[in-house]
Amino acid sequence: MDADELRAVADNQSEWARRIRELRTEEGYLILTHNDRSELKPGQYLLATPKPQPAFERAISKETRAYVLDRNGFTCQMCGAVAGEPHPYDSTRKTRLHIGHITDKSKGGGDDSANLRAICSVCNEGAQNATLIRPDLKQLLIQIRRANSADQLDALRWLIAKFPKQAAEESAASHKCPSPS
Repeated sequence: MDADELRAVADNQSEWARRIRELRTEEGYLILTHNDRSELKPGQYLLATPKPQPAFERAISKETRAYVLDRNGFTCQMCGAVAGEPHPYDSTRKTRLHIGHITDKSKGGGDDSANLRAICSVCNEGAQNATLIRPDLKQLLIQIRRANSADQLDALRWLIAKFPKQAAEESAASHKCPSPS
């Protein structure tokens, strides 16, 4: 189905896109777009299953969601896929990030940002209460040291873009001349 067909059947012609989001988020219908399937063009939609998933309350605010995505660098915290890019394990799909619980609500986890992580749709499909073990500084440095020079430079560029203020302060501090006494 494409956007023109949806506009034609929508009760309110100007709000058909909002209604699609409601069908997805509030009523649980799995509606796919070109972000999910490469064979779909922008403006095309596919109802994957006619039966909706069980609806549940959306307790995570937009502000918390934005904070968690930014904190996690808009990358999946399980596989490292970057939002909007082709998924490394399924190149037919663009990476779409969701907010997932580290400790699932069914196991006592809460909706606070410390218990939330960015997770892609591919990993989220198989996560089912899997707990992420975050690498510590030592493990990260080991992996960066093992990488080739081009990848190391890309990691540096990403860090500078992620922390521009801190990078500028570090650069200024390293270029200061000692004051005469």
